[in-house]
Amino acid sequence: MKKYIHKVSYYETDKMGVTHHSNYIRWMEEARIEFLTQIGYPYDKLEEMGIISPVIGIECDYKTSTTFSDEVEIEVKIKEFKGVRLVIEYTMTNLKTEELVANGITKHCFVNTEGKPVILKKSFPEFDQKLKELI
Repeated sequence: MKKYIHKVSYYETDKMGVTHHSNYIRWMEEARIEFLTQIGYPYDKLEEMGIISPVIGIECDYKTSTTFSDEVEIEVKIKEFKGVRLVIEYTMTNLKTEELVANGITKHCFVNTEGKPVILKKSFPEFDQKLKELI
């Protein structure tokens, strides 16, 4: 999988010149959307299939700050997949300094457009298999 690269924009920094902590959460979403695209299931395709995957939990451990124009490489991996629930982990590294910037986890479930749980193995076996292959 190709890692996602995010270049820190000026508006993402605070008065002290460092990236505001809330942006790392946004970057995880950007990286997750790109990851899904790379595995053949872009989010718009999932929505067309009737699958919605809300975030039901999130964690982010900040290690080193970033500043304007830093490039942050985000590695995305599936940590756990149990058919209806998915846990994704993120490792964010400053490309220039090679320092660990942050580690994160997002927890998701799969529901249909009515908000009812979707068991991928039964309803979407190809997607289920793809996620299992990536663990």
